[in-house]
Amino acid sequence: MLEYEKHGELKTKSIDLLDLGPSTDVSALVEEIQKAEPLLTASRTEQVKLLIQRLQEKLGQYSNHTFYLFKVLKAHILPLTNIALNKSGSCFITGSYDRTCKLWDTASGEELNTLEGHRNVVYAIAFNNPYGDKIATGSFDKTCKLWSVETGKCYHTFRGHTAEIVCLSFNPQSTLVATGSMDTTAKLWDIQNGEEVNTLRGHSAEVISLSFNTSGDRIITGSFDHTVVVWDADTGRKVNILIGHCAEISSASFNWDCSLILTGSMDKTCMLWDATNGKCVATLTGHDDEILDSCFDYTGKLIATASADDGVSLCRPGRSAVARSWLTATCASQVQAILLPQPPELCHVLGNHV
Repeated sequence: MLEYEKHGELKTKSIDLLDLGPSTDVSALVEEIQKAEPLLTASRTEQVKLLIQRLQEKLGQYSNHTFYLFKVLKAHILPLTNIALNKSGSCFITGSYDRTCKLWDTASGEELNTLEGHRNVVYAIAFNNPYGDKIATGSFDKTCKLWSVETGKCYHTFRGHTAEIVCLSFNPQSTLVATGSMDTTAKLWDIQNGEEVNTLRGHSAEVISLSFNTSGDRIITGSFDHTVVVWDADTGRKVNILIGHCAEISSASFNWDCSLILTGSMDKTCMLWDATNGKCVATLTGHDDEILDSCFDYTGKLIATASADDGVSLCRPGRSAVARSWLTATCASQVQAILLPQPPELCHVLGNHV
C-alpha cells in the first residue's frame, strides 16, 4: 500500500504482489513495478526491494506449517458473536452478547481493552485494515460506533438505522465505513466527520452481508430477498443486481482484482459472478445444507465455503458450470464462518465450539 500526497491531501494506492513466491526474482519484480508505477522513483528502489524480500521470507516460513491448539481464552461472560484480526495478526477483537467488544493481544492472550457503550448485542465488528488503528462495532441497538485501537476512545456513534445492524465493513482507503441492517438498507458513513454519506435502498428484505472492492469504488450488499446488489460507492447508484439464488444470501465478496464476486446462500450453493456485467459464470455445489459463509483467499485462486452440514470445502474457481472441489473437511459442529488469510495455507474456522 503506497501513501502519497496530492494537492495537500493524503492518498493511498495498492500494488498487486499476489504472484510473489519464495523463488521470485525480487530485482526483476521491482523493475516491473517501477515501470508501471511512477510514484516509485529510483531513490526508493533499495527500500522497496527490502520490503519485498521481507514478504518473500514470510511466505517461505509457511511451506510446512503444522497447526496446533495455541491458546483458549475465556473472552466474555456471554456468547461471542464475531471475531476479527488486524492485518498483521498481532491482535484481534471479539464481539459478544454482553454488549461489549474486547481487544486482545494474539501472542500473549492478554486483554488490551474493553469497548463499552452499546446498549444491546455487539454483532458486527471490523478493523480498518490494512491500517488497523480503528475499530467499528455494529449493534442490535441500531448504532455503529468507531473506536481508537490505541486508546479505546469512541470517535463517533453513527445513528440512522431503524433496526439491528448485522454487518459492516471499512473501505480499503479507510475513509468510509458501511453498515447493513435488518431495516433493508445499507448506509455509508464518513469516518472523519461522523456524517452519513449515502443510504443504499433497493432490497426488499434484511441486508446481512456487504463488502467493498479493492479500489473502494464499488460495494455489494447481500440480502434475505435472495439477491445481491452492486452499487457505485460514490453515488449510491445501482450498477447490477445479481439474481440466481433461490434462498436467502449469507455472504458476498469480491476477489482481489475485482473481476469476480462470490455469493453464498441458504440454497446450499455458492455462485461466481462476473463483476463487470453481473452474469453468473459458475455454480459451486456439493454441500448438503445451507451455506453459512464463503470467501476468496487473497490471491483469488481458492474459495472456501462453510456449511450447516458441518463441512468445509476448498475450491479452485473456474468459469465452468461447476468449479472443482479439491478439499473437504467435516467438523464436529456446525461451521458458521471461515477466513482464508495470506498465505492460503493458513485457514481459520469459527464454529459453535468457539
